[in-house]
Amino acid sequence: MTAHIQVEGLTVAYDKPLAGGAFVAVANLSLDVSRGTLVTIVGPSGCGKSSVLLAIAGLTKPAAGRVLVNDQRVSGPGRDRAMVFQEFALMPWRTVVENVRFGLELQRWTGEDLTERARRYVRLVGLQGFEHYRPHQLSGGMRQRVGIARALAVDPEILLLDEPFGALDAQTRESMGDELLRIWEQDKKTALFVTHSIDEAIFLGDTVVVMSKGPGRIVEMITIDLPRPRTIDVMDTPAFVAYRHRIRTHLTTETARA
Repeated sequence: MTAHIQVEGLTVAYDKPLAGGAFVAVANLSLDVSRGTLVTIVGPSGCGKSSVLLAIAGLTKPAAGRVLVNDQRVSGPGRDRAMVFQEFALMPWRTVVENVRFGLELQRWTGEDLTERARRYVRLVGLQGFEHYRPHQLSGGMRQRVGIARALAVDPEILLLDEPFGALDAQTRESMGDELLRIWEQDKKTALFVTHSIDEAIFLGDTVVVMSKGPGRIVEMITIDLPRPRTIDVMDTPAFVAYRHRIRTHLTTETARA
């Protein structure tokens, strides 16, 4: 069966205007993602994790290689993909419902009440009762829920999450991971999740992609054989501890190389 996402020989480079030349973030990276799976990506800072997501989203142009979604080459953003960033990127003058509705407005959704659709996804992420609050009235975790609701409301085939919980405290981050799994279990969209947290990567992922120091390449792809649905208690099991040790060993080696 053809993969939902195919990344073939991807190289991502950025111009260095002051120094001249280019900074290579990702070099000759290949990756297949099956439909309906949740793949997490970990690696040292600057290894190109976010650049991989941006290339799949169509927000950055590869220097070499290509990205295919449903066997079609990605040449720019599309309605089949939605991205959630670490920064909340909410409009401060809009309410929760209005911020979620904004994604639908951008894609010019028609045929149904956009406000009611936005309300439905606000409820899905557990923010019922906060529909008319503005971002400054919400906690960090609640604001990130709004971002996730906005991405889900446009019903993408693929959800791309770039360290969405990175700005949250440890306890909120843990509960948000639990909440994300609850939401994902409902329709199991294909998802890629970039994180610095080894535990988060294992807890969420069907597969963990471990990347090297920059320019990024794949060191290992690890299938996470832990039953779903998962609860936080799984982190105390011998299998989880073994995965953690395996991934940490890779990252320690890559950090030493850096």
